[in-house]
Amino acid sequence: MDEREWLAERFEANRPHLRAVAYRMLGSLSEADDAVQEAWLRLSRSDAGTVENLGGWLTTVVSRICLNMLRSRRTRHEESLDARFPDLIVDPADGTDPEHQALLADSVGVALLVVLETLSPAERIAFVLHDLFEVPFDEIAPIVERSPATTRQLASRARRRVRGAAPAPDADLRSQRHVVDAFIAAARGGSLEALVAVLDPDVVVRSERGVVVRGAAAVARLSLAGARHADAALPALVNGVAGIVGIVGGRPFAVMAFTIVRGRIVAIDSLTDPERLGRLDLAVLDR
Repeated sequence: MDEREWLAERFEANRPHLRAVAYRMLGSLSEADDAVQEAWLRLSRSDAGTVENLGGWLTTVVSRICLNMLRSRRTRHEESLDARFPDLIVDPADGTDPEHQALLADSVGVALLVVLETLSPAERIAFVLHDLFEVPFDEIAPIVERSPATTRQLASRARRRVRGAAPAPDADLRSQRHVVDAFIAAARGGSLEALVAVLDPDVVVRSERGVVVRGAAAVARLSLAGARHADAALPALVNGVAGIVGIVGGRPFAVMAFTIVRGRIVAIDSLTDPERLGRLDLAVLDR
C-alpha cells in the first residue's frame, strides 16, 4: 500500500464522523458532503506525515470549512438564514438505517437543527464542537478566531437558546409513537378536544416556509384541516424521533417530526416542499 492509498483509507475511516460534524453544523446533507470532500482535497495536498492526530486535524479542517460556508450564507441577500430548514433523515418506524446512525447520534432531531439555524456561525460551531462532540474550548478557539474564554461564552449563549427552544425529547420511542398515534387518531376522528389533550399548551408548528403556528388550540385546528385532505399517514422515524409521512393521491405531501416532552407534543416540524420531498429516500418505508 502506497502513502496515498494509506491516507485514503485513514480518511474513509474518519468520513462518518466528519459527515456527522458537518451535518450538525450546516443542516444540509449535500453541503456536509461538500465540506467533507473539500477536507479530503486539503488533506491530499498537505504533508500528512507531520499530522500527529489525523482525526482531530480533519475535524478542525471540516469545522473551518463549515464556518466559511455559514458565513457565506449570511452574505447572500437572496437567502435568509432564519428561513432555512434542515434536510431530513427518514427511516422506518421500527428502526434507524445503520448508515444513518452516525448522523443521528446525540439526538440530532429536527427541532435542534432548526434552532441551530438561528445561531451566529461562531456560536453554532462552538456549540456543536463542544456540546455535541466534547472538543475542548482551547481547540475550538482558533477555529472561530476567538479566545478560549470568549469561545466558552459563545457556546453558553447557544446552549441557552437551544434549551429554551429545543428541549430534549422523551427518550422512549415506543412512548413517542403512542403519543403520535393518539394525535393521528384524534385528527382523523375530528376531535378538537382529543387533539388538545396530546399537545403542550405552548406547542409550535414550523415549516421550511417559515410558517409558525403557536398554541394548542391553533395547532389543533390546523391539524384537523390537514387531516381532511390526507389519504394516509405512514409512521416513520424522522431524524430519530417519531414522525409521519402524509400521503395524498399516492404521493407524499408532508414529512413531520414530533418533539415530545413528558408525553405531550411540544413541536411539529413539517417539510412540505415538493422538490425537497422528492429528494428524500422514502422507499425505506416500504420495507
